[in-house]
Amino acid sequence: MTGPGLAGRRTIDQIMPSVGAALGAAGFDNTLGLPDAPRYVVFLVDGLGLDLLREHADAAPFLSSLHNVDDVVCGVPSTTVTSLTSLGTGVRGGQHGVVGYTSRVPETGRRLNSLKWDQPLDPAVWQPFPTVLQRLQQAGISASSVNDAKFEGTGLTVCSQRGVPFHGINSVYERLDVVVDVIESAPRSVTYAYESRLDHTGHGKGCTSREWREMLTTIDTELAELRDELPRDTVLVVTADHGMIDLPFENRFDVDTEPRLLDDVDLLAGEARFRHLYTRPGAADEVADRWRTMLGDRVEVRTRDGLEDWFGPISPQVAGRIGDVVVASLGDFAVFSSREFAIELKMTGFHGSITEPELRIPVLVGT
Repeated sequence: MTGPGLAGRRTIDQIMPSVGAALGAAGFDNTLGLPDAPRYVVFLVDGLGLDLLREHADAAPFLSSLHNVDDVVCGVPSTTVTSLTSLGTGVRGGQHGVVGYTSRVPETGRRLNSLKWDQPLDPAVWQPFPTVLQRLQQAGISASSVNDAKFEGTGLTVCSQRGVPFHGINSVYERLDVVVDVIESAPRSVTYAYESRLDHTGHGKGCTSREWREMLTTIDTELAELRDELPRDTVLVVTADHGMIDLPFENRFDVDTEPRLLDDVDLLAGEARFRHLYTRPGAADEVADRWRTMLGDRVEVRTRDGLEDWFGPISPQVAGRIGDVVVASLGDFAVFSSREFAIELKMTGFHGSITEPELRIPVLVGT
């Protein structure tokens, strides 16, 4: 996708506010038209792009039978840390500040990995907005998060799910029981739950692999069982944080083989499909032109002042975290760095960029 960006499209940050309005909480808009109900479960399947679900509908009969809210995209970059924080806060990345898998800390010039949270930063300061779950709890609705126990208290969890009880689970079976228990614990309630296995399978084996289809079927069966166990007055919403594509090895460009592309670049961040380039002062336009000339129509290159349709309004506190130049890969191309991000070269499935298979996400409504 090139050109107009996300202007006018519905984005992942609208899901939880729509749930809040459907639950009857004041101050929220139901822009997605979700049905009114006293209880909601919002279940995110990491990596379940809408295009993938449609292509493999036969492997997911339950999910494919549900009504989908049309034309919802995750936002840019199409990556877990940004999308989960957008979902959790109800605002876009240009405001909440989690702008990529890796990004620069302006105060130190160091690179933050937002999954590992490997810099000494307070996530509640880095991402200052309250979560929608927190706001709903303050409005008198019982709100909670059900997630892998290992994620409790992590930087990303604080950014995206803070302010409500966190129920740590250690198995799929435990998750089903806990979600049902917490949703039944109050007459008005909302619970967020998360599933990571499909994304892990896609990165490792590819999203066109037999293993990926088998995992999709497993998760589909589990979600059908969850729907059966939930109270009948509960709406189940199944969504995702991004889609995924497989990359052939011949389209993996290693920037370290063309070092002149890194001239005037002080720090390289982001991920293979969406690179942040932090340049020396005054060099952004020159760097952008150099990348456009070298990589041509395999990428879309923009400078920071042309990114609001991708990131939403960009606050002054967030601007320095976004690359002076960003490079969004198109088609099945990507920009690697064997020196800085060697592990990415071992992967099969990728996401992060602005193509429709990466952006489009399901918002499946099970009543």
